[in-house]
Amino acid sequence: ACTTSLALKEDECEVCVKTVQRFADTLTDDLKKDTKKIEEKFKEFCKGQKNKEQRFCYYLGGLEESATGILGELSKPLSWSMPADKICEKLKKKDAQICDLRYEKQIDLNSVDLKKLKVRDLKKILSDWDENCDGCLEKTDYIKRIEELKPQYTKTEL
Repeated sequence: ACTTSLALKEDECEVCVKTVQRFADTLTDDLKKDTKKIEEKFKEFCKGQKNKEQRFCYYLGGLEESATGILGELSKPLSWSMPADKICEKLKKKDAQICDLRYEKQIDLNSVDLKKLKVRDLKKILSDWDENCDGCLEKTDYIKRIEELKPQYTKTEL
C-alpha cells in the first residue's frame, strides 16, 4: 500500500507556521473558544504586521484591503487547539500561495564572500541599510560600496 503524505516539509510554510504560532500565543483561554473573537483578534494582530507576515494576513483576509477571506479556516482549528503546522496544512489546501511565502535568509557579513553573492543580494544588503550605490554599474562597485559601509553597520565582537 502506498500512502501520500500531505504533511509539511521542514521549511515549507515557514511564514504561516511562525505567524499562526505567534498569534495563537497571544490568545487567552476564554478567547480560544469563540471563533468570531479569534477572527477579530487576528484582524487586530494583522494591523501591526509587516513584510511577509502582512502578506500572509492579506491572503487570509485579515487586512481591510484583502480581496478574499478564509479566516474561518484559521479560527475554527485554533478554537480546537490544533497545532500551527496542521492549520497551515489546511490553509495550503485552500490557497497554495500561503506556503510560497518564505523568509529571506539573513546574510552574515562577517563570514560571507561578497564576490560569491548575486548583485541582487548585494543591492538588498545596501537597501537594508537604507544606503544606495550611485554610479554602481559593476558587481565590484557594489562590493566596494559595501566594504566602505561595513564598519558602520556590522558589530565585530572581540
